[in-house]
Amino acid sequence: MGGPTVAVRTTSAHLSAPGRRTAAGGTYGAWLDRQFARIVILPTTAMMVLIFGIPLMFSLYLSFQGWSPEKSLFSGVFVGIDNYDDLLTDPQFLTSLSITFLYTATTVAAELAAGLSIALLLNIDLPYIAFFRTALVIPMMITPIIAALCWKLLLDPDHGVIDYWIGQHTVWLGRSDTALLSVALVNVWQNAPYVAVLLLAGLRSLPSEPLEAAAIDGASRLQMFWHVTLPLLRPYILVALLLRTIFEFRAFDNVYVMTSGGPANATMVL
Repeated sequence: MGGPTVAVRTTSAHLSAPGRRTAAGGTYGAWLDRQFARIVILPTTAMMVLIFGIPLMFSLYLSFQGWSPEKSLFSGVFVGIDNYDDLLTDPQFLTSLSITFLYTATTVAAELAAGLSIALLLNIDLPYIAFFRTALVIPMMITPIIAALCWKLLLDPDHGVIDYWIGQHTVWLGRSDTALLSVALVNVWQNAPYVAVLLLAGLRSLPSEPLEAAAIDGASRLQMFWHVTLPLLRPYILVALLLRTIFEFRAFDNVYVMTSGGPANATMVL
């Protein structure tokens, strides 16, 4: 009687081992499923920290140091917030900051308005409309510096085509009241198509059922746009607004090429 009992216990022990291994494997698989997304993005996160995080933290460290480029990196003297105090009390910085805000607000608003108008026009299915949709990206393909040089020649008061067309001699880039506006218009010309492409993609992806229901209810085209199309398009508008605000706030190349910050610091952006 004792022998078979031992055999049964041994067999039971052997049979229970695979079950434990399966449970362990299942637990590991479930953990891997939960952590898979984090594992996948870990290399990208590490690369972003290496490329962006470390320089940002080092710049923050230098902002509290009395340091100049001709010195070694860690030879600065801690000065607290003196650098920030000097910056925020510098009249030239405050002027440049106000000009940058004005330039950003003007260009972003104009780009959104122009981009939305262009997107609405190109959303109509007409013959050869694909050609115009393709031609829309041409200004975006031009390097900003090259575009600025071309427009600088067009706005030249002596040899420019713009003054010839309007029949008057205007120093567009040499007057404080027109220089910033001229640079802003050039920027709008080049970047409004970017907004138009984003919004056109949004318009083409909108569901047709709300528009059909509004048409059945007797809504006019303006009412359908204001109460149906525009609310549905809001996420795309917000994306365009965010991206263009970021890019315009750090604008430098086209401003420097066209005016070098002049005249009289009228276009001196940050």
